Amino acid sequence: MGKPKYLLLSYDRRAEYEGEEGYEETWALCQDAADLFADPPPPTRGTYELLGCAPEGRLSAALTGARAEGSAPLGILTLEILDKSGTAVGEWYLEDARVLGDRACARDLTLRDITVEAIESDDNSWGYPQCPPLSPGYRLLDATGERLGTCRDLARIGLDGDEPLEPPLRLLGCAPRGTLRAALDSGEEDLGHAKVVRVDSSGRPVQAAAEGEVRAWIPSARGSGLVDLTLDLWSERPPLAAREVWELWGEGRPTEPNRWARIDTAARDFWLDTARENHPHGGPDRPAGTTYHLDGRHITDRPGFFCALGEAVNGPGGYFGWGLDALADCLCGRWGATPPLTLVWHDADVARACLDAPAATATAAASTPATAGQAGHGRSLVFEELLAFLAEKNVEVRLA
Repeated sequence: MGKPKYLLLSYDRRAEYEGEEGYEETWALCQDAADLFADPPPPTRGTYELLGCAPEGRLSAALTGARAEGSAPLGILTLEILDKSGTAVGEWYLEDARVLGDRACARDLTLRDITVEAIESDDNSWGYPQCPPLSPGYRLLDATGERLGTCRDLARIGLDGDEPLEPPLRLLGCAPRGTLRAALDSGEEDLGHAKVVRVDSSGRPVQAAAEGEVRAWIPSARGSGLVDLTLDLWSERPPLAAREVWELWGEGRPTEPNRWARIDTAARDFWLDTARENHPHGGPDRPAGTTYHLDGRHITDRPGFFCALGEAVNGPGGYFGWGLDALADCLCGRWGATPPLTLVWHDADVARACLDAPAATATAAASTPATAGQAGHGRSLVFEELLAFLAEKNVEVRLA
């Protein structure tokens, strides 16, 4: 049997949530996986009717534009859910909203029914905003909290396009053991819930990959006694970038610096996730006043800065934040360094040119392919803003 890349563990969501220990049992070591990686599909746009509206402000202006041009942008639209006294009891968001048109409200000719196209926000706490009994409806706001008017009801007309069908995950060349081995031998059909974990060449867990239900198996062509397992996933799949990152961690935590420098922006973002998962907690922080050297040759995008900073503080494959909020948390202690500290930033001109430039300019200016793409963990950093943030957190930066 070749070296396994994945470990299959029994999974108990309740036990994990309650922090129980020892509930995971090793079910199989697996040589490889098929149909594991997938980037999330682009957000689906839907069409909605804001019924019985009294538009104000920017919504009124967007209606005028839509009547003249066929549609008009509105941006983020917040629907404050009102109780019978008119007090807001919740919020529901539509992103990248665009006004398509309007007509007189059949129930009240002084009001308008407005058609918008938009994307439901991931921040919505439920799938559809239900009003309490006797509610007057919704108060409409923009992203800044400016009033856009009111509406009495919301109707979802439909979503553009069908949800794509995802293939099941197949784990190939698995050596079953324990409870799973007994279930396969007995012909048990309900094989149970499982967690898939990526492991390095020594068998050490690197990072959780997916969760789902084992629903079928067949003998594997990869060797006698091995099986191929099929899982229906309920978790998101790792992004395509994870494949490259996990190969770079295939022999264990990197021992040479800048292995992340060869990968693109999306993969650098995932590298930060992997580095965080593998951070050794519990060790002492280095004392205040320590000087760290930041290798700036490959800081051509936002995640590149945090990859380099993690290695400056905690060595190759090290982690020290994936964004400014996370960096602030790390500077509070227990992540390897204690402020005040000094950061000697070598080749800082690379970051100054790339972080401050528009995306197209930065791509042309950079020496690695990692400048393309959008930051998955936050907006782009501006060099001077970054220096100001570090100074505020008692990090003295010396540009070298």
